[in-house]
Amino acid sequence: MSQLTPMSAQERIKAIDIMRGFAILGIFLVNMPDFNSPIMYLKPGSWWNHPLDRFTEAFIDIFAQASFYTLFSFLFGFGTIIFRERILSKGYSFGRFFSRRLFVLLIIGCIHAFFIWHGDILISYALTGAFMLLFHNVRPRYLLIWAFILLLIPNGLLSLLLLFAVLIGEEDTADFYDEKLANEALEHYRDGTFIDIFWQRWHDWVYVNNVEGTIFIIISLLPMFLLGAYAAKKKWFSDIHTNEKTLKKVWFFSFLIGFIFKLLPYWTKKNIFTEYLQEMFGGPATAIFYAVTIALLSQKQWWNKILSPLAAVGRMSLTNYLFQSVFCTLLFYNYGLGLYGSVRPFYGLLLTLVIFCLQINLSKLWLQHYRMGPMEWIWRTLTYGQKQPLKRAIKQE
Repeated sequence: MSQLTPMSAQERIKAIDIMRGFAILGIFLVNMPDFNSPIMYLKPGSWWNHPLDRFTEAFIDIFAQASFYTLFSFLFGFGTIIFRERILSKGYSFGRFFSRRLFVLLIIGCIHAFFIWHGDILISYALTGAFMLLFHNVRPRYLLIWAFILLLIPNGLLSLLLLFAVLIGEEDTADFYDEKLANEALEHYRDGTFIDIFWQRWHDWVYVNNVEGTIFIIISLLPMFLLGAYAAKKKWFSDIHTNEKTLKKVWFFSFLIGFIFKLLPYWTKKNIFTEYLQEMFGGPATAIFYAVTIALLSQKQWWNKILSPLAAVGRMSLTNYLFQSVFCTLLFYNYGLGLYGSVRPFYGLLLTLVIFCLQINLSKLWLQHYRMGPMEWIWRTLTYGQKQPLKRAIKQE
C-alpha cells in the first residue's frame, strides 16, 4: 500500500478550486445578513426600507440564495469520487476512510454550530454524505437518474401541495416569522453574556434543524451530491476540452431553467409556491450554471487570470468558511464589537466583499509556505490517522 498524502498542486483541478472559492464567496453573501441580524425570524423587508437595501436583498435572493450551498454540495459529491479514486489507487478501503472523513467533519461542524455560529452546514454535509456510501460505486447513468428522481419527485409533490394551499387562500407566511424571537436574538447576541449567546445559538440551531428542516436539507443536498459524483465520473472538469460540447449544452439549459425559476416570484407573485420553486429548482440549476461557466471560462487565458485568485480560497475552503464565522461573530456579537442589528444589508454586502478580499490575500500568503489550510490539515490528519505534511518543501537552488 502507498502512503496516504495530500494531493500536490500539480494533481489538483484548478477549475474545481476556483469553483470552491466562488462558492465560499456566495455562501458568505447569503450568510452575512444572518451573521449581523435576526433575519431568520423576520419577514423580508420588515427592518430595512432604504432602496439600496431592497436592491441588495433582491440581488442576493436572485443570484445567491440557494445557489451556493447547492454548488458546494455539487463539489462535495465531485470531491467524494476524487477521494474514492485516490484511496482505492493506494490500496485502501474507501468505506473506512470516507466514514472517518465524515465523522471528523461532523465533529468540526458540531464545534462550529454550538460554539461559533448556529448556521453551520457542515453537520448536514456530514450526515447527508453518509448516503454516498450507497452510491459511490454506481455507474454514472444511474447516478444521474437517482439525482433527478430525488430532486424532482419530493420537490414536485411538495410544490403541488403548496400550489393547492395558495389556490385555497392558505398562503399566509406569518407563521414562519416571529418578531418576539427576533427581539430576543437581538438582545442576546448584541447585549448578552457568553452564556446568553450560547443558549441563543443553541435555540437558533434547533429552530432550523427540526424534523421538517432535516428532510428539507436531505432533499436539497443529496441530489447535488449525486450530480457532482456524476460529473466526476464523466470527467467533466478534469478533461474540459473533450467535454466542451456537453458542457455548453448543460450551460445553456441550466441558465434557462435556473433564472426562469429564480425570477418567478418577481414576474408573477411572491408566495409560498413561487418562492419554493425559486429555491428548490432555481437554486440547483443556477449552481450547475455557475460551475459550468467557471469551467468554460477557465479555458480562456484572460478569464483564467481573472479567476485564479479564487483558487487560493478554494484550496482552503474549510478554513475560509470557518474564518468567516469566527471573524463575523467577533464583529457582531457582544463578546466582540457588538454590532449585531446595526448593519444595513447594503453595507453588509460591502463588508462581505472587503472581508473576502482579505481572505484572498491571506490564502495566497498562507499557501506560499504551506500545502493546505490549517483546518484542511486537521481534517486530513484525523481522517488518515497519520500526520500529514503541512509545510511546503524548500526549493533547492
